[in-house]
Amino acid sequence: MKILVISNYRGKVSSRPEAEAMLALAKMGVNLTIMTFEDAEYATEFKKAGIRVIDFYTDKRLDKKDIAFIRNELKKGKYDIVHLFYGKAIVNGIRAARGLPVKVVLYRGYLGHINWWDPIAYFKFLHPRVDKIWCIAQGVADYVNRQTIFTKKKAVCIHKGHHPSWYEGIEKADLSEFNIPQNAFVASIIANTRPMKGIPYLIKATYDIPKEIPFYLLLIGKGLDTEEVKKLVQKSPHKDRIIFTGFRDDARSIVKATDVYVLSSLFGEATNKSVIEAMSVGVAPVITDIEGNKGLVIDGECGIVVPKANSKAIADALIKLYENPDLRKKFAEAAPSHIAENFSTEKTAKELKEFYENMLK
Repeated sequence: MKILVISNYRGKVSSRPEAEAMLALAKMGVNLTIMTFEDAEYATEFKKAGIRVIDFYTDKRLDKKDIAFIRNELKKGKYDIVHLFYGKAIVNGIRAARGLPVKVVLYRGYLGHINWWDPIAYFKFLHPRVDKIWCIAQGVADYVNRQTIFTKKKAVCIHKGHHPSWYEGIEKADLSEFNIPQNAFVASIIANTRPMKGIPYLIKATYDIPKEIPFYLLLIGKGLDTEEVKKLVQKSPHKDRIIFTGFRDDARSIVKATDVYVLSSLFGEATNKSVIEAMSVGVAPVITDIEGNKGLVIDGECGIVVPKANSKAIADALIKLYENPDLRKKFAEAAPSHIAENFSTEKTAKELKEFYENMLK
């Protein structure tokens, strides 16, 4: 089984789950060639694992030169499968595979923006030349399959795995840096300013948390203190305890030092990476029930799942965990095991290998 992968492995932390799955596949004997930046952090590790690396990144859609480059490699290498991971690679890779005996696989890590009535979708995920689509969450796969009304269902869910060893040795940060006292009940979130993150709902949730609870909220990430959010903060009874940390290299250490990790997302994302990281370092999660995060937290077993766009539900969950430290401890202890068992690199690689093999039967 010979596979050509076209992806971007720059950024060691962001690309780690996918890159480690590729390394695991190579160890299983899968013959891989990867097109990525030669200076990508994982390029050296790929080569050590016996993976051939081609210095290539396509940054223009329907670029004749790039299409010809990919097509030439497909013909010369006689690949069984080409797996395309990013937008421009998808458009150009599909074009390059035209008329060749190679299976075309796409990657989808986001829920939304694919619609059967949109002509643009037929250049990518709804293109008839596509054989399969790897989706990292069941909600994403279900969404994609609902759009494929003219062809057979092609989307399959395989979670992107993590490894417990990635989180070993992460020490708790000293929250006194933020003037947080020892007896405080602290929630955290790592996010950006995109509307899908639902930060206004999280801030409004603090309105329903009694003032006598020593509640603190750490918002970790660049640019979260927008004018809209700051106005909402000023209305909170905990306004002096809502802290914007900005971007932090030690974000995971800060999260590990908190009592609860909160995800207030409204739509779009799938298998949220920051939740996996928080659970892996033993922090109890409270997340919204968006389709893309189905199964990430089992409600009542390793965390709490609340309705999206419902600040009162978020507040109730936080109050519940404050008032029930034993429950909080139970979730914190169960969370790493849940991730290790259901979102492991080994599981991802095994399922990917079976996924590829089934395509060639």
